[in-house]
Amino acid sequence: MSHSLHHQFLRFAAVGASGTAVQYITLWTGVQVFGIGAAAAASGIGYVLGSVVNYVLNYFFTFKSDKGHGEAAARYFSLLAVGWCINTGLMWLLVHHQGWHVWLAQLVATGIGLVWNFAGSRWWAFKPAGTAK
Repeated sequence: MSHSLHHQFLRFAAVGASGTAVQYITLWTGVQVFGIGAAAAASGIGYVLGSVVNYVLNYFFTFKSDKGHGEAAARYFSLLAVGWCINTGLMWLLVHHQGWHVWLAQLVATGIGLVWNFAGSRWWAFKPAGTAK
């Protein structure tokens, strides 16, 4: 990983921690209030809430985007819609069908989502115009 890519990934992960905190708090609250049967739904709702926080921080801090918000937000939230499906689908599969512990399943889903979201953000959603990278 190049020096620039490495630092950008670290910034992305740091920003992602704030969105992940929002998601995990929502998951915890949903499971506490509605029980284990709400795990996938609560995780999915938390993912959406966390993505709004992450968009703003990634736009200005991680990628220092020069794209207009219309284009950047459309791409970012399209990318995250797929990420939401990955996250919520994994939670449904792992918790409700495989019997995994909620937090272990969420950690796996978060790790896969981190890779998906970074790659898509760097090379598509916030990619500067006219760059080959």
